[in-house]
Amino acid sequence: MTGPVGDLRPIAWTGAALRVIDQTLLPGRLEYIDLTTADAVVDAIRRLAVRGAPQLGAVGAVGVVIAMDEAAREGWPQARLDAAVDAIRSARPTAVNLAWAVDRVRPLMTRGREAVLAAALEIIEADERVNHAIGAYGADWIQARIDHPVRVITHCNTGALAMVAWGTALGIVRELHARAALEMVYVDETRPLLQGARLTAWELQRDGIPYRVQADGAAASTILRGLVDVAIFGADRIAANGDVANKIGSLGLALACREAGIPCLSAAPVSTVDLSTASGDDIEIELRGDEEVLAFGGVRVAPAGARAFNPAFDVTPARFITGLVTEVGVLAVSDGETPARRLGG
Repeated sequence: MTGPVGDLRPIAWTGAALRVIDQTLLPGRLEYIDLTTADAVVDAIRRLAVRGAPQLGAVGAVGVVIAMDEAAREGWPQARLDAAVDAIRSARPTAVNLAWAVDRVRPLMTRGREAVLAAALEIIEADERVNHAIGAYGADWIQARIDHPVRVITHCNTGALAMVAWGTALGIVRELHARAALEMVYVDETRPLLQGARLTAWELQRDGIPYRVQADGAAASTILRGLVDVAIFGADRIAANGDVANKIGSLGLALACREAGIPCLSAAPVSTVDLSTASGDDIEIELRGDEEVLAFGGVRVAPAGARAFNPAFDVTPARFITGLVTEVGVLAVSDGETPARRLGG
C-alpha cells in the first residue's frame, strides 16, 4: 500500500477481533494482526505493536469486549475476567488514556457485551473528530503568530499510527501542510525505539510532506541555530497544573525552545488530562527493559554486563509549554492557564 496515511485505519473492530497494525514491523512491512484474547491485547500494548496515548485508550476499551468474549467462550469465573480487565488497564502505567478508556466502559459490563462494545466504538469514532479539531486549533494558533511557511520540529510519533486517524501534534502538521503553510518538519529519530525515524517519517513520506530525520542529539542545535519556528509534540499524561509527560527527550526540546524564544506546543485530547494528578511529580514514569538501549536491531552494542537506565517518558514543567492544544482550544499553560482552571468545571 502506497496511499496517504489518511486512508489507513490503524485499528478496526471486525466483529470478532480488534485488527491493528503491528507497528514494530514498520517501515519495512505493513502488516495487520487480529487480537482475540486479553493476553494478546496486553502483549500488543507492552511490546508497542499498538502505541500512542489515544490509540491505547481505544485498544483498552475494545480490549474489555475481547476479555468478555473470551470469558464467555472459556467459561471464566468473574474473578478471572476482572483480573484480565485489570491487566489490560495497567499494561502501560504512564499513558492515562488507557486507564481512562477502560474505566469508562468497565461500569457497563453489568449491562452486557453490546453496551460495552457501543461505548468502545464511540471512543474510536470520536477520536478522529477530536484530532481534526486539535489540528485546526493548533494551525490557527501558529498562523496567527508566524506569517511565513512554518518549520516544525517534532518528537516521537503523534500521527495516525498513534491514534485512530489523522493525529494530534502530527495532525497540526498535516493541517499546516493542507493550508500550504508548512516548509519543513525536522523529525527526531526518538531513541531507543526510533518511533520518529520509523513511524513519523513513514507517515510524512506517504503524505508527501517535506521532512528530515535527525538524531535526537541534534535537536537542541537545530532549534538554537534558528532552523525551527515551533516545536510540537504530544502527551501521554497531563497533570492538573499543566505539566506534560511525553516520550523521553521531549523535555530537551522544550528547554531549547525556551532558550531560543520560540513556542513549544503539546497537543493532546482532553482525555489525556488527569485532573487527579496535581503535578508532574506525581506521574509514574514507565521504565522499560535494558535491551532496548543496550542492543540495536537485535545486536548488542554495549559491553557484556552493562546495565541500562531506560525511562520511556519525561516530564516537561508547564512553564516550558507555551500552549497546550486540545479539541476545545489552546491553553496558555506557561502563562498560568492550567487544565484544572480551564477544564475542571
